Amino acid sequence: MSAPYILVLYYSRHGATAEMARQIARGVEQAGLEARLRTVPAVSTECEATAPAIPAEGALYVSLDDLKNCAGLALGSPTRFGNMAAPLKYFLDGTSSLWLTGELVGKPAGVFTSTSSLHGGQESTLLSMMLPLLHHGMLLCGLPYSEGALLDTRGGGTPYGPSHHAGADGKRALDEHEIALCRALGLRLGKTAQQLETPRG
Repeated sequence: MSAPYILVLYYSRHGATAEMARQIARGVEQAGLEARLRTVPAVSTECEATAPAIPAEGALYVSLDDLKNCAGLALGSPTRFGNMAAPLKYFLDGTSSLWLTGELVGKPAGVFTSTSSLHGGQESTLLSMMLPLLHHGMLLCGLPYSEGALLDTRGGGTPYGPSHHAGADGKRALDEHEIALCRALGLRLGKTAQQLETPRG
């Protein structure tokens, strides 16, 4: 049996959500667990996911086994009109087999997002990503206000999960508060997964 890991699954168009995923992974590793970074291929109105099996750069594409065997999940997407991006939704729509067998029931999960405008639908995007996770029976972990960066942020950050204001060109780097909140989510998911795995005597 492989060591427990947190799956950090995301879609990123311009790199901001991918950087958030890397920061969340660092938080997971601070908790002493492996962070498995995975992404999904793009889809379009002309075709379904027809990307090569291995992306040219960055994280590998996710498989159902990556999701099935994880100890917890961090799910990230840029916003698309206040909702998650289609490639991530396309992958989640194909997870019925895991729902039927209850593979994800009782596992911790969190969500994260990036937007080009400060009030560009961050919270509704985070909520939209929570819905399929609730259907899978996952235990949602947000960010409590005991995280000081949540009170100090002037960019992204919500109690529903980390967020990032990437700017109109998508090039604005994560600020110190956004980084802190990403790492806090990763740490929280890692610790929660370990606590749920610990037998109670």
